[in-house]
Amino acid sequence: MNFYILTLFPEMVEGGLATSITGRAMEKGLIAAKAINIRDYSKEKHRHVDDAPYGGGAGMVMQAEPICDAYEDLCEKIGKRPRVIYMTPQGQVFNQQIAADLAREEDLVFLCGHYEGVDERALEILEADCLSIGDYVLTGGELPAMVMIDCISRLVPGVLNNDASAEIESFHDNLLEYPQYTRPEEFKGLKVPEVLLSGHHKNIEEWRRQQSIQRTLERRPDLLENAVLSKKEKAFLEELVEKSGKEGETS
Repeated sequence: MNFYILTLFPEMVEGGLATSITGRAMEKGLIAAKAINIRDYSKEKHRHVDDAPYGGGAGMVMQAEPICDAYEDLCEKIGKRPRVIYMTPQGQVFNQQIAADLAREEDLVFLCGHYEGVDERALEILEADCLSIGDYVLTGGELPAMVMIDCISRLVPGVLNNDASAEIESFHDNLLEYPQYTRPEEFKGLKVPEVLLSGHHKNIEEWRRQQSIQRTLERRPDLLENAVLSKKEKAFLEELVEKSGKEGETS
């Protein structure tokens, strides 16, 4: 899978993605990430890529021409017009389902805004999809782009040493992941749950699913509306809800 990042700070993106899992995936040729400096497409003497907004207002706006020229040059080089993602707080909030959808693409372009954003005409011409990583404002789109690329990359076959890891992490079946433990069996008086030491895989799986349901109820109950649960698991959830309600009444 190929990621192309249109940015004013290529060193920031390339340095971040070259580490850990994404870095190893690039070394293996499973993914590729190329940062494209938008300033290289400026026709201005000092390579400026921004200007004051029409109508007045604070800050500067990134110009449409260098952005569009950078994209068109990329399209000419790779022989296709890949999907463009623009990071903005105004976009749909990124989630695991969107990541899975984007992971099906062969090529993706991430447009990183800066200053007060980009000229709207660039977004229209590039037919950009707007995505956000949360309801807050950052200084640029580089960090959100790296967050999304990291998340999407984990879904590319072979990127994780154990591909099953991507299937059982948080948000699988719309549930949060169960608690994890490793050696030693006891640490500062806290013991690993006995079921995890039993070697009984069916009981371990049932315990983990119950823990996922309980944790989701406690931390992200909004996810449970679309959670994929068996009949037995639904009954377990109902018991938890009833129990929590009774505890609330007596507290």
